[in-house]
Amino acid sequence: MQQIIAFYNIENMFDVEDDPYTNDDDFLPAADRHWTQKRYERKIYKIGSAIAKIGKHETKGPPAIVGLAEIENDTVLEDLVRSPDLKHHDYGYVHYDSPDTRGIDVALLYDKEVFQVSASERFTVFIEDENGIRDYTRDILLVSGTLDGEQMHFIVNHWPSRREGEGESAYKRMAAAEMVSEILVQLRLNYEDPKVVILGDFNDNPDDESIRSLVKNDMLFNPMETLLDLDHGSINFQFHWNLFDQILCSINFFESKQGVYKFGYAKIFNDKFLAQYKGKYSGQPYRTYVGNKYKGGFSDHFPVYILIKKM
Repeated sequence: MQQIIAFYNIENMFDVEDDPYTNDDDFLPAADRHWTQKRYERKIYKIGSAIAKIGKHETKGPPAIVGLAEIENDTVLEDLVRSPDLKHHDYGYVHYDSPDTRGIDVALLYDKEVFQVSASERFTVFIEDENGIRDYTRDILLVSGTLDGEQMHFIVNHWPSRREGEGESAYKRMAAAEMVSEILVQLRLNYEDPKVVILGDFNDNPDDESIRSLVKNDMLFNPMETLLDLDHGSINFQFHWNLFDQILCSINFFESKQGVYKFGYAKIFNDKFLAQYKGKYSGQPYRTYVGNKYKGGFSDHFPVYILIKKM
């Protein structure tokens, strides 16, 4: 038996309603980006179709688990699981509103036929700048449950961006990494040898300090380390590939035991339909917007996934 665990940053997945409690002003019909109901529905359809195809070549069906980033609210998730390519697969979801200044959150989609949720919790990353001003970022989501009867825990992340510079913002991502470490400590106190999958948009590459320290200090395995090169990544900035989207796992995914899931391999899901097909940006993710210019694509990120298999 095989299952796919995926992660996808779906680039500003806002509905068209004005929420006074979130910073959604750029994604309204009257905004400069003209985010209309038609464009929203087109994006829901596209993202649903993309998710349904992740790992389908291997398992003949959609992923069992999908971590998502840049979700505005439950409305978006409801529309997504009811989209044409997902509505027949009985997906559930776990989502909490977070204090992020952009009004976006993380969420977990799961196939209810194979995964049963037993508990979920959100963790706030507390960050202050040198002047003591609070920086509000996405909460980290923990979802525990059983996948085909086996206990597993999923930690979904969207760490602070590099907007003010890679070095200048590195301390924020270190704070997020430390929070993940705290969650892992809590899991190891409450469960015997817990099986954990950590997935997300970390806004850092596998060789950056935040990820390296997390892997080393918490005895994790990062299968994405070998996937980043000059021609491959999950996001492209100024013609330079990065692999900010990653899936890490606890080392007990390598134990060979009958009837339990074992790590198989990791991939970037960069099929041609998700990429721009011509021009100087050929091969890069087919985006919804470039600035305020509507492109009508999927996302500025490619999804990533791992395959796990039961002996």
